[in-house]
Amino acid sequence: MSDHYEYPYPSTELESQYPFYPYDYQRIPEPDMQQRALSFFAEMNTRRSIRMFSSEPVPQQLIELAVRTASTAPSGAHKQPWTFVATQNRDIKKAIRDAAEEEERTNYLENRMNADWQHAIAPLGTDHHKEFLEIAPWIVVLFEQRYEIAEDGSQLKNYYVKESVGIAAGLFIAALHQMGLSTLTHTPSPMKFLNHILERPTNERPFCLFPIGYPLDGVKVPDIRRKELNEIFYLL
Repeated sequence: MSDHYEYPYPSTELESQYPFYPYDYQRIPEPDMQQRALSFFAEMNTRRSIRMFSSEPVPQQLIELAVRTASTAPSGAHKQPWTFVATQNRDIKKAIRDAAEEEERTNYLENRMNADWQHAIAPLGTDHHKEFLEIAPWIVVLFEQRYEIAEDGSQLKNYYVKESVGIAAGLFIAALHQMGLSTLTHTPSPMKFLNHILERPTNERPFCLFPIGYPLDGVKVPDIRRKELNEIFYLL
């Protein structure tokens, strides 16, 4: 099939109304592509969720770089509907832990979690104790912006919010791992208390909470496997 496009992008009319620039693409030789892909996979394949962190400080610049990387994610209509709120404040981290454990006690001890869910997470050994929320040097909460608030107070719709924020979250996790930091995707349910503690507006909704730091020396992780390629990939 030829590279001829009947409807080129951008059209002359579109380019006359909105700015465009030539994409600066530097092609990589195929052997190098293979090596880079293998190296990236090998590195990411060592990523694990950590539940015991060292309290050793982590430079703020690293957190900011991870957020900048996450913000390269594609998003619906390029609305970038995410907010990252980071804290290393001890009082705030304690407040988050207290509120999260209160919700999780209901989940684990008062059977708000159904039997299927409890069975699914049994190999992970999780419970309502969330000490890592205080011990990890950083907590970053990712909020999804359900809509934007214009200067006049009106609401501006965002599109494909969860899909966009989910992609940003994945890039955030990958960036942290690449720089040698560990994290955990923590989603206490419900999470409305995070809006109150972190003083976020009503158009934002918590998507995920990330404790971030170095893993504690000797920390263990569950011996679980990732699905093989033939379980997740189909070629037609």
